[in-house]
Amino acid sequence: MFLNTFLLLLAGGLSVIIYLIFLARDLPSLDELQQFSPDTISKVVAADGKLIKELYIRKRDIIRIGEVPKDLINALISMEDHRFYEHSGISIRGIVRAVIVDVITMSSKQGASTITQQLARNMYNSIGFEKTITRKLKEFLTAIQIEKTYTKAEIMELYLNSVHFGHGSYGIKAATDIYYSKDVSDLTLDECAVLIGLLPAPARYSPRTHPDRALIRRDLVLKVMHRRGYITEESKLEYSRIPLSQKESTGDTGWAHYFAEYVRRELEKIDDELNIDLYKDGLVIHTTLDSDIQNILEENFNKSINLNQTVLNKEFLKNEKKLAFAISQARTEISADSIKKILDEDLTIPPELRSQFLVQGAVVAIEPKTGKILGMIGGRQEEEYADHYNRSTQAKRQPGSVFKPFVYMTALEKGYKPTTQLLNQPIEICLDEGCIDRWNPQNHDGSTGLLTTLREGIKRSLNLISVRVVQELVGPAAVKKNAQLFGLSTYIPEVDAIALGVADVIPMEITTAYAAIANNGILSKPFAITRIEDRYGRVIKEYTTESREVKDENLIYILRDMMRSVIDEGTGGSIRWKYKFYRPLAGKTGTTNSKADAWFVGYTPQIAISVWVGMDDPGISLGEKQFGSQAALPTFANSIKEIYDLKDYPEADWEMPDGVTPLLICTDSYELATQWCPQESRINEIFLRVHMPRKECSIHSNPFQRFRDK
Repeated sequence: MFLNTFLLLLAGGLSVIIYLIFLARDLPSLDELQQFSPDTISKVVAADGKLIKELYIRKRDIIRIGEVPKDLINALISMEDHRFYEHSGISIRGIVRAVIVDVITMSSKQGASTITQQLARNMYNSIGFEKTITRKLKEFLTAIQIEKTYTKAEIMELYLNSVHFGHGSYGIKAATDIYYSKDVSDLTLDECAVLIGLLPAPARYSPRTHPDRALIRRDLVLKVMHRRGYITEESKLEYSRIPLSQKESTGDTGWAHYFAEYVRRELEKIDDELNIDLYKDGLVIHTTLDSDIQNILEENFNKSINLNQTVLNKEFLKNEKKLAFAISQARTEISADSIKKILDEDLTIPPELRSQFLVQGAVVAIEPKTGKILGMIGGRQEEEYADHYNRSTQAKRQPGSVFKPFVYMTALEKGYKPTTQLLNQPIEICLDEGCIDRWNPQNHDGSTGLLTTLREGIKRSLNLISVRVVQELVGPAAVKKNAQLFGLSTYIPEVDAIALGVADVIPMEITTAYAAIANNGILSKPFAITRIEDRYGRVIKEYTTESREVKDENLIYILRDMMRSVIDEGTGGSIRWKYKFYRPLAGKTGTTNSKADAWFVGYTPQIAISVWVGMDDPGISLGEKQFGSQAALPTFANSIKEIYDLKDYPEADWEMPDGVTPLLICTDSYELATQWCPQESRINEIFLRVHMPRKECSIHSNPFQRFRDK
């Protein structure tokens, strides 16, 4: 009898051991326990450390145990495992109590899990959450291993960083941000009690959705803490009287969201190469974004875009033909009267009408010397209009006169001078062999003139001059080649109309090209990420400037000086007289014939900024008078002035290189001025040394020359 009993017990014991060994096959090894790393939020931050965006599947942020208030730890121990510091992972007393209660109540509701056992469930999916004996055994085995691997403080830290607090938040740091929008170290006793009180059922006890239940749970936690000796009677009563406080996090506010999305897409291109998971690895992505510049750009863009929207709305309301055309393009069932009401009362434009009725825009700011992207706007900023289409990096739009610097650059390169003259008269270009189709380019204001210099042509943005440059001096192929050298990747047709910017460009690329002109012909590839760090602060990858020289600095200096004329005396002149910005600046306005695209791109030695305003549907005009100087320039002008008011940029101008020489010229002959040239005809002009004029003025070669024709 004794032998049979012994054999039976031995067989039972062996069966239990074999079963435990079988269960342990799916449980984490000691190495896995030591290497445990929970999924953590990755953060995209600006150059000054300001948070731009969080990337995660589960909102979890890691915190060290030393940063956690003692009240929070005491509240957790009081409610979940008051013998935490005494047991070795499992509580036999708790198990016995749970079994007795479950037998008496004929249920399985009484829990007996220690904090370590709960951590085991949170750490490893292989354990599961089903209320079964198998799950409990897996918990026991893993909890014992955890206790062998980690100290009590480390277990507490792992638990607080992994437990679910509701509303998609995992870990105490994420929960504190979600519910109170503050640091964990700043939690008060009553807030600690609320957070610990919701742990058994976050959805049921959330202070957001069930404040009454949350208050009951808070007071229960305070009561238990008092009973366990962690707080005094006075503290319990004091904090029980405090109303439920919440200052919910605003989450992703949408600040710089186009830039954030651009960075996310750039990261997804290299995540396999770097063996990283953007949404789980707790990375810190440091970016080039200057939060001051971004804020300035956003504020001025929003003001300007709203004014442009008002102009467009008024034009639609007074122009029935334009309104009817836009409605036909939208292919909408919304009635014309309803659309008029939307426009008249400035209501939110429905999604199906936005391509034709919503003014859009893009802004890019780049540091010329490095290529760092300092600011980016890819479309409307309002929450109801924000989308994932980043017009600054994805839109292909006609640049109009913004393309003309490549035309004039090509002429200078071929030996022509700022003083080279062309006839500012109408021109007719045959588009087919029989000249049945003809192209008659005009100046934007319909004006004409006589012989006009290249400097005057770019300054006044004269279409007839730029067309003649292409047709008579350089040819479209050479212009195309230069545009591509400066980084334009879009299709550029080799036609005479290239002079007027008929080739589409991407705002980011045209900004990069202008930044290269600002940087003496050295093109720096634009980049948004400076370095990527893992959750422990170790650098995974660093990014540096990639530069190449695309044009000689002497040539670029002449072109840039001609573009400064645009600001000082030409189509961008309001930057000086209206907006009172007097630092060294060059740039170009641009408007397409249909006025569906309005541009201003400008640069200083420190920053290049492009502004594009237009409609997603390029068949819709912004308005009859919506030139680049009207629709796009104000965003640039206000922004550049505020940036320079804020930033401590040096009072530096571009230095004249050795290959450039200034000369005194007579405007009557555009030859070297003599002592007999009238004072009013003398101007200072700059030339490449290799192409500078050699002849003295033939009109005023002696003191009697002026009488010759009389």
